[in-house]
Amino acid sequence: MGEAQKGLLSVIEKLKGTTEKEVRIVLLGLDNAGKTTLLKSLASEDVNTITPTQVMGFTFNMFCGIGFNIKSVASHGMKLNVWDIGGQRKIRPFWKKYLENTDLLIYVIDSADKKRFEETGLELSELIDEENLKGVPVLIFANKQDLATASPASEIAEGLNLHTYRDRQWQIQACSAVSGEGVQDGMNWICNNIANKKK
Repeated sequence: MGEAQKGLLSVIEKLKGTTEKEVRIVLLGLDNAGKTTLLKSLASEDVNTITPTQVMGFTFNMFCGIGFNIKSVASHGMKLNVWDIGGQRKIRPFWKKYLENTDLLIYVIDSADKKRFEETGLELSELIDEENLKGVPVLIFANKQDLATASPASEIAEGLNLHTYRDRQWQIQACSAVSGEGVQDGMNWICNNIANKKK
């Protein structure tokens, strides 16, 4: 994995000793936004595999259920749980059931799917209004930047009116879950904001 830890391990590495032993992150977005590919990328897994993997003594587990995956990463006595919940229209009403005790929300957008920007924006604004997410930091991954048709993150931020979210920390990060580009930048932002929220 190189000299520095990457992905979810880097979050644990930077948070150890600064926060409680368990951190809960919820990963949401419309279907086809690339959430599960992103989650595998965060866990330093091959994006083509779904089997549990043991890497250098750090444990990655994926439990597959109808419409959701849970990725648990344990190290340094800390556990990071990431809930990847399906984005199909019929599943979205259940999103709110998973929001209790959330430390950070990751919202994933397909930057190349301009036809659904309005739909994804409405879903995000409804989430922001949820009582269980009050004040919770939000990282928006503008995914699929490797595609020629992708809109830049700054343009998406403007279209989603992110500047109106004044009650919490938020960040939009351009990325490609497939290549991994931009993903670690998002993880670095997460480290800082979970630590600040827990103080």
